[in-house]
Amino acid sequence: MANVDKTDRRRLRAPLSPWFRGTVTTLGSVAVTMLGLLFVTFLIGRVMPIDPVLAIVGERASQETYDAVYEQLGLDKPLLVQFAYYLWDVLHGDFGDSLLTARPVSEDIARVFPATLELATLGTILGVVLGVPLGVIAAVRRGSWIDQVARVVALVGYSMPIFWLGLMGLLVFYGILGWVGGPGRLDIFYEDIVPSRTGMILLDSAIAGEWGVFRNAFSHIVLPATLLGYYSLAYISRMTRSFMLEQLSAEYVTTARVKGMSERAVVWGHAFRNIRVQLITVIALSYAQLLEGSVLTEIIFSWPGIGSYITTALLSADMNAVLGGTVVVGLIFICLNILSDLLYRFLDPRAK
Repeated sequence: MANVDKTDRRRLRAPLSPWFRGTVTTLGSVAVTMLGLLFVTFLIGRVMPIDPVLAIVGERASQETYDAVYEQLGLDKPLLVQFAYYLWDVLHGDFGDSLLTARPVSEDIARVFPATLELATLGTILGVVLGVPLGVIAAVRRGSWIDQVARVVALVGYSMPIFWLGLMGLLVFYGILGWVGGPGRLDIFYEDIVPSRTGMILLDSAIAGEWGVFRNAFSHIVLPATLLGYYSLAYISRMTRSFMLEQLSAEYVTTARVKGMSERAVVWGHAFRNIRVQLITVIALSYAQLLEGSVLTEIIFSWPGIGSYITTALLSADMNAVLGGTVVVGLIFICLNILSDLLYRFLDPRAK
């Protein structure tokens, strides 16, 4: 009887063991990655040819004032001690105060990040909705005019500088045709009408029922979101086409066609199903790139997001803001990698 009880207990514990090991491994890798990210950003702040003390006190400050601020910032302590203080502050959400706004950097990032999140999310949605079907159709019709068009679209998306496309888009669709709104997120007339709940104007205006504000915000975001969506589409469609070509040449696809299965079932039910896990990584990387790489787009369209915030801070030697924004961008990559790993296990039973 005792042996039976021991066997039952082992059976109950066995399914939990792989899950527990996987969870511990994932958390450990995330912790190590985050620690490395913080250490790199800390070193960047120390090796940059910018004196944080002079950025605070100015070049005309006396030596006594300079020394006092130097000690107050903890720069007189050993490097490892400085990193320990920096790590402790960051873990508590304290990135210091911004020299430009005189507010905590964490508050500034919380204010500007929703604008980037809104823009990048719309761009990624456009890239996925248009890029995935385009890549699949191009692979199925390999060598046809549709395939050639898809390849040209991807090539142009990779080759054209996004700042040039942004300037041409503003000139044509805003300056000449007047189809879209200009730079910024809203016209002056519509500012401060909708209370900020999420920081995303489209969502906030929809919640408040202010559809006039919604239409105006949409007219401003549609052009930069389309440009980012085109950049995302070029990457996603190219990778989707490559993945699908590999699957369509596999033996199981040939077997399915010989058995008389419809082309739709072969393409979408078998081939596309086997590339979903790969596409998760592609979409996650594309989304992360739009979240942290839309600097030029935000500058051209005067979009008050985290990219323009970090750029302005860098040009003004505001290192607290630069390092705080860098850490947030790194966290975005880490979180998206964790999310893609979870989706792996949901879509592919072998990953469990």
